[in-house]
Amino acid sequence: MGVSGVGKTTIGLLLSEKIGIPFFDGDDFHPEVNKKKMEAGEPLNDGDRLGWLKSLNELAQEKQSEEGAVIACSALKDDYRQLLRQSIKSIYFVHLEGSFELISERMKQRENHFMPEALLQSQFDALENPKKALTFSITMTPEEITNQAVNIITNKTEFGLIGLGVMGKSLCRNLANNGFNISMYNRHVDEKEVDIAKDFKAEFPVFKNSLAFDNLGNFVASMQQPRKIMLMVNAGKPVDYVIADLEPYLDKGDIIIDGGNSHFEDTKRRIDYLKEKEIHFVGTGVSGGEEGALKGPSIMPSGNKEAYDEIAPYLDTIAAVDKNGKGCCTYVGPEGSGHYIKMVHNGIEYAEMQLLAEVYQLLRTQGKTPSEIADLMGSWTKTELNSFLLEITVNILRKKEGEGWLIDKILDKAGNKGTGNWTTVSAANLGIPATVISSALFARYVSAFKETRIKMVDLYEQEKIAPQFDIDTLKEAYTAARIINHHQGFDLINEASKTYSWNLNLSEIARVWTNGCIVRSELMESLVNLFTNSDKAILFQPSIVDQVKSLKNSLKMIVIASIESDAPIPCFSEALTYLNSMTTKNLSANMIQAQRDYFGAHTYERVDKKGTFHTDWLGS
Repeated sequence: MGVSGVGKTTIGLLLSEKIGIPFFDGDDFHPEVNKKKMEAGEPLNDGDRLGWLKSLNELAQEKQSEEGAVIACSALKDDYRQLLRQSIKSIYFVHLEGSFELISERMKQRENHFMPEALLQSQFDALENPKKALTFSITMTPEEITNQAVNIITNKTEFGLIGLGVMGKSLCRNLANNGFNISMYNRHVDEKEVDIAKDFKAEFPVFKNSLAFDNLGNFVASMQQPRKIMLMVNAGKPVDYVIADLEPYLDKGDIIIDGGNSHFEDTKRRIDYLKEKEIHFVGTGVSGGEEGALKGPSIMPSGNKEAYDEIAPYLDTIAAVDKNGKGCCTYVGPEGSGHYIKMVHNGIEYAEMQLLAEVYQLLRTQGKTPSEIADLMGSWTKTELNSFLLEITVNILRKKEGEGWLIDKILDKAGNKGTGNWTTVSAANLGIPATVISSALFARYVSAFKETRIKMVDLYEQEKIAPQFDIDTLKEAYTAARIINHHQGFDLINEASKTYSWNLNLSEIARVWTNGCIVRSELMESLVNLFTNSDKAILFQPSIVDQVKSLKNSLKMIVIASIESDAPIPCFSEALTYLNSMTTKNLSANMIQAQRDYFGAHTYERVDKKGTFHTDWLGS
């Protein structure tokens, strides 16, 4: 379809030959009165075209009972296309589009056609661009158009992915490596993002049965129904923009999977919006970075359970596997719960990274080189302290550039992408003291003020002494702080589960975090069994209680040594403060309540009688 002069007959004949079905030129079915009217330079109206369109529909119905057919027809308006598709079970509109100038030039060169070039503008005026059509620019060669159209029509793919950044590309390779034929899409931006998907497909032989697009409609049309489309785009407005662009091409029952770091409340909003249109939206946490996405990430889908069941074979296949060979992918729960636990995962990750950075900094103050620290931490990887983050820290410390270590050349300003902030805000909203996570976040914020810190060093210049501690004490303090960090993270997840009625399974969440993700560790492995056998919070588990009691003095000694030497260790300090606060029967909050009642009449409760009370603090 398309305006006169785009090459419908040329492409139609090529498609007919490639697919092996007959070709019919719609122009041949115009009654003589229509042809004479056009020859006279008069455009056809809807009444003129009605009988012609009905005859083409009758032709299509006849041919669908045989092998099918290719029909060239202008089909300019949506009403025309609706008439043409009546009683047709399977139909593709291949829309050929081009500029007025290019098509006009082509029409001037063709001979003996009843449609004069002078009527071209009337066709452009009538044209209503189709949403659900394979659309090709006539600047492509006829062979290119034909080959792409045949691929889409005859080679339906199983799964689609939008957004070929680092993670998107790795997930595409993962899917293809596991035998799935996929469709890949990346937007086209002149001089910035050109042929991204096409070039990526050409780079890897594993994509020989996969399809690449920068045309969204063709991308959607290339997939089996119900379509399963994964978004790997930046969180926030970009997700809404892609949904808005996708929506006109989708059908009832299609499934959109958001694999980015979206906020869980945005995910719920999108689920509710698309539910009204009978399109499923599955908010999915994905952790593992570039390597994990390629070799097997941890995957945390949530939303409609029936939609998850449709996509489970794909997600489970590409996920990492736990020690028992089960995929590190699980249906988390309803609404945005999958993105919520990915958010908390990242919060735990922030604190784990900060604790390792504090260990490194403390050891540097004792004069140890990065290589020496790497050897020490390397020995910890052979113990219950082993984790992915510990392993990569060892590798970082061993990396040299020239005669020195690369770590010494990296500016001490840490970035963040928002998930640590979201975790802290959510903890505050739910009233959960995830203080170690919050301290890790604010440590990054402090690091960002490099220029301010340099000025304050000059103002508050002081002689610093190296903190005095032994390695075993540091190791035990690190062990205790990690336990407290994980306790706070899972306590936050548990509170969210109750508040939002998600019914989350903490053991299953820990299990999918045992491999593929950034916080995978020996500690996480142990939590799977702890949560399986008891619903108690981590710091209430008998084995953990005994362990933390034996480690607390080491945590205290490290904090004391650091304070005495002016060494900043926000996460170690906060882990101890949290433990001290939670193991103190009577806190100073009674004074806070008295103050609140004094200036704001906020009332208070008493320890000696029930009820709420207010006092006239200046009265007799």
